[in-house]
Amino acid sequence: MRITPLDIQQKQFKMKMRGFDVEEVYGFLEIVREEMEDLLRENANLKENIQRSENQVREYRDMETTLRETLMTAQQMVEDFKINSRKEAELLIREAETKADALVREAHEKVIKIHEDITDMKGIRRHFKEELKRLIENHLKMLEFDNRREGQDKEAVTE
Repeated sequence: MRITPLDIQQKQFKMKMRGFDVEEVYGFLEIVREEMEDLLRENANLKENIQRSENQVREYRDMETTLRETLMTAQQMVEDFKINSRKEAELLIREAETKADALVREAHEKVIKIHEDITDMKGIRRHFKEELKRLIENHLKMLEFDNRREGQDKEAVTE
């Protein structure tokens, strides 16, 4: 059974001969009652403080959980960003390599075309030289023929 300060205040003792000093007993009971009231108030305050502290701890734990989740989300976002950046970089590299390959292929084709043009020009030059040589040889033959004819005409005139 719990004793309250009111129980202490209302407690009545039987009187006997040669008993305790009634004023001293009631005075002591009053002191005990006041002490008990103080203890009960202090106990209530402590319980209230404990409740506040438990609520704060709960709030802090909730905040910690939220912060951890936020941190994990941020870390995941960073990882996703890294992955996406790598993929984008790889794509850019592949595109650059494809363009470079196309440029090299185009340059190679131009080199081949230039070599073909040079070969064609050499053929044209050789053909032109041959034609020029034939033309010169034909003219020389005509000149020789003309000179021989003049010589024969001079001989025929002198005869």
